[in-house]
Amino acid sequence: MRVGITFDLRQDYIDQGYGLEETAEFDRLETIDGIAEALLELGHEAERIGNARQLLQALAEGQRWDLVFNIAEGLRGFGREALVPCVLDAFDIPYTFSDPLVLTLCLHKGMCKRVIRDLGIPTADFRVIECSEDVERVDVPFPLFAKPVAEGTGKGVSPASRIADYEELRRVCLQLLMDYRQPVLVETYLPGREFTVGLLGSGPAARALGVMEVRFRGKTGDVYSYQSKEHYLDAVAYELVTEPALREEVEQVALAAWRGLGCRDAGRVDIRADARGVPCLMEVNPLAGMNPVDSDLPILGRLAGWSFAELIGFIMDSAASRVTDARCRAA
Repeated sequence: MRVGITFDLRQDYIDQGYGLEETAEFDRLETIDGIAEALLELGHEAERIGNARQLLQALAEGQRWDLVFNIAEGLRGFGREALVPCVLDAFDIPYTFSDPLVLTLCLHKGMCKRVIRDLGIPTADFRVIECSEDVERVDVPFPLFAKPVAEGTGKGVSPASRIADYEELRRVCLQLLMDYRQPVLVETYLPGREFTVGLLGSGPAARALGVMEVRFRGKTGDVYSYQSKEHYLDAVAYELVTEPALREEVEQVALAAWRGLGCRDAGRVDIRADARGVPCLMEVNPLAGMNPVDSDLPILGRLAGWSFAELIGFIMDSAASRVTDARCRAA
């Protein structure tokens, strides 16, 4: 199979003058190399396409692929992760991972939590702050937690994100509004254990790869921030959850969200327990990082006994099955 790879290479944006935090979600060359090598190992022909602009140029030149392995994050707007899938849909080219609707919905944490709440899945109470006046209308009891509504990789999250009173709430929200130029999600602080769940497959066939607890080390506190993710070897420890009852409870929350939102192929759901120990959904990541060494999903795969090539192979098989199903329905 001829497989194209779409991605945003971090170094390309740094060379254009973007900062380290601005480019935190973009991929290093080792990620692209790892995916390409895994695809070759699986017997596919791997072709590196690049970002959305490079994809459009390649399509204009008449290039086509049997399937695209898409990890392009995009640069601007709530629909940035959906840009490449939208283009591929327009050209009827199948691709891995979720569709534009799911990617856009999950990127906006406030909108996603509204759907999650409607599905009856536990999630912390929240408000979305779009301007300074909204701060005065927050009626959720303290302590609270604040972060940009549509960022990943811990961007905009720091120890200051945990908020004890209105003075802190106003200061932190106004700073986030100014720094990230997007709304701020303010939610009830969850004091319990934190987990990330790897999900594989789509719809009723989806299953959990495993549940990994994020344990915070030393003086880093209990905030999974951009800094702690950049220096995860010193800041956190990852451990598979082995308590059967807890693992099943966390998996069921993650699977309910994954299936309810219509996520596909593979990804992650982040969960944290509330004061009563109830697992509450924090975020859904349908376009999870795929660095073979330090991204959470491959780390979780390794802890569960999967090689990186096996993980890539499952994702490819899951995406390819949609192509087969579509052809059968059309026949």
